[in-house]
Amino acid sequence: MEINYIKIAETFAIILIYFLLRNFTNRVIERTKNEKLIQPVRSLIVKRAIGLFLLIVSLIIISLIWGVDENELFVFVGSALTVVGVALFAQWSILSNITASIIIFFNHHVKLGDEVRILEGKDYVIEGKVKDLGLFFISLETKEGEEITIPNNVFISKSIQSKSTPQ
Repeated sequence: MEINYIKIAETFAIILIYFLLRNFTNRVIERTKNEKLIQPVRSLIVKRAIGLFLLIVSLIIISLIWGVDENELFVFVGSALTVVGVALFAQWSILSNITASIIIFFNHHVKLGDEVRILEGKDYVIEGKVKDLGLFFISLETKEGEEITIPNNVFISKSIQSKSTPQ
């Protein structure tokens, strides 16, 4: 019976750590959203993705605490990851764009309203104002009023000049 009290205490500790980490990451995401003028919907998607990852890790740790056999757990997790991996391999560009979106969210200097020049090559330049930073695409509005959408994975791989708009 005493062992169960230890397991219960460890479970509560993992749950507490989960909520503290989720709260911390949500605050970091909110601060980043406000600094970079990112749409609330986009930050919500990033919060959910990180929250789901933290939840899965917490559930795995709790399962181990309560005596689930490590080999069986790792076979299950490995099988699930294999299925997900095969599904995402078929859609590698989607995964690539989602990953690029998270990188842009946290580490890219471009924000809504910025004027950007994307240097496609020696003779080809795309210019426009950033209208939307989405999960899969970035939308630019040209001086002629046209809208150009660029996949996130392409956007982070190009040389970009930006001019921030005054706040």
